[in-house]
Parts: sequence; structure tokens; C-alpha cells
Amino acid sequence: MKKKKITKNITIEELIESVPESIEYLQEKGITCLVGGEPIWDTLESASKEHGFSNIDITQFVLDLNNMKNL
Repeated sequence: MKKKKITKNITIEELIESVPESIEYLQEKGITCLVGGEPIWDTLESASKEHGFSNIDITQFVLDLNNMKNL
């Protein structure tokens, strides 16, 4: 089974299922996802933008999370 690549359009729910460590990573960035009661159906991009992150930041998040997934 081929692993799904993480993109800015992945939902928080899919991200957490694919990379459980992403919860801690997102919390460190200030994106509280599950802990803060935010909707898990938001995308990584929309959740990031709601917290004031730029497109450059989001691109870095995607790179970091894909690297985490490949460890």
C-alpha cells in the first residue's frame, strides 16, 4: 500500500492518522488542533492560516511533516 503524501490540503484528521507525532509538532507551532477543540476536518493550510502563518510557513510545515512520516 502506497503511503499518502502530506500536502497543505490534508485534513488534520488524516494528518494525525498518518503521522501521530504531528500532534506535538503542530502544538509546538501554536496549532492546537485536537487539544484546542478545533475542527479536525480543517485542512493543514486553513488551520495554519487561522493562526497567522504564511504560505512559506505552511510549505515548511508540509516539508517537515513529510520528513517525520518517512522516519
